[in-house]
Order: sequence, then C-alpha cells, then structure tokens
Amino acid sequence: RTNFIIAHFGWYANNLDFLGTLLDKYPNMNVEFGAIIAELGRQPRRAKQFFDKYQDRILFGKDSWVPSEYTTYFRVLETEDEYFPYHKKYHAYWKMYGLGLSDEVLKKVYYKNAIRLIPGIDSSQFPK
Repeated sequence: RTNFIIAHFGWYANNLDFLGTLLDKYPNMNVEFGAIIAELGRQPRRAKQFFDKYQDRILFGKDSWVPSEYTTYFRVLETEDEYFPYHKKYHAYWKMYGLGLSDEVLKKVYYKNAIRLIPGIDSSQFPK
C-alpha cells in the first residue's frame, strides 16, 4: 500500500515505452520529471501521449530553486512552440518542442497528484 515517487522518470525519459511497462506493472509507482525535461522536449508527440495516459501518476519536479529555469519547463509542458534551446548550455545540445498539454493534465502534474499522494499538503492553497 506504499506509494513510490520515482525521481527523474527513473532515468527512462529516453525510453517511455519501457517506463510505461513499469507503471503498468506497479500501480503504486509514480514518477516526477526533474532533470529530464530536455529528453521530453525532444520527443513531444510521444511524451504528450505518455502524459495523457499516465496523467494521474506524474508529478512536477525540479532539482533546484533557480527561477529562471522554470520558464523552460513551462514552455515544454504548456506550449506547442518549436525548436527552442534548453536553458543550460552544458546539458542538452539539441533543440526542444512544446508538448501542448491540456489544462486538465497540467493541473494534475503541477499540484493535484501531489495533493493526493503526499500527506499534509494544504490543498486550500491551490485552485480546484
């Protein structure tokens, strides 16, 4: 009955099919995507399908509090922008694309899944 949150998509953002088999096999497994947004942004159609299918099991994650980096995360998740750079020069050497996730999926990823999974989060601080 324990829920697990696997950091960084378990380092399988480059193999979403395999990660999907793990999520299917382990219903108590959840994932977050800190540090792997660049991998999602280079495969926008497949990543969007993955987010749509597993929307109840994905959480927003970030390794560090660097506000200027959040723009990249929001752009990948929320827009359908094309061919834009990653925010760090030394990490991803490819251009990325936006997934264009729906508002319903975004709300789950940004906060609803965390409220459901993590005891003690004050849900009154978030929109319904």
